[in-house]
Amino acid sequence: MLAYVTIGTNDKNKAVAFYSELLGELGAKELFSNDRLVFFGTGMGAPMIAVGTPYDGAPATGGNGTMLAVPAGSKENVDKLYAKALALGATDEGAPGPRTPTFYGGYFRDFDGNKVTVCHFG
Repeated sequence: MLAYVTIGTNDKNKAVAFYSELLGELGAKELFSNDRLVFFGTGMGAPMIAVGTPYDGAPATGGNGTMLAVPAGSKENVDKLYAKALALGATDEGAPGPRTPTFYGGYFRDFDGNKVTVCHFG
């Protein structure tokens, strides 16, 4: 149902390095890019995450109420990816833990203020 999500950044090189390392933990890699965007994913038929500068040329800002949810595959991977994000410079928005009986997630903001959760359902 989802082709891709774009995350805006004010420092493309820093964002690409951050998401390359973080998403690489899930087997994602850079699939293609252009002058503004870099797309990460596990394959062209799967959902992707694009990182880049805003099309309108205005500064990138984290959307209030906007959050990217990345499936981690297990509770252990949630913990691992959350810790990796913080080690890469992200800020805590909620340590990993159960939020409902069937949802486990950890929340952080990248250096551009984008809110991300790494999560596991089940």
